[in-house]
Amino acid sequence: MKNITELNRHLTDLYAALRDGSIDVKTAAEMNNTAGKIINVQKVQLEYAALRNEAPTIPFLGEGDAN
Repeated sequence: MKNITELNRHLTDLYAALRDGSIDVKTAAEMNNTAGKIINVQKVQLEYAALRNEAPTIPFLGEGDAN
């Protein structure tokens, strides 16, 4: 996972796979849990930067080609 755009694509694919039954609920839940942890790490970085009155550069949150 190179950036938030790629994560969004993966989560959309995960949702579709769950709906069509091509992935089991337990696996989907674990993948969703991991995605949540990735997002929370980024939130902590942003909160820390805000406390220091900084504007961080966080490549994961940037746009662009994730391939």
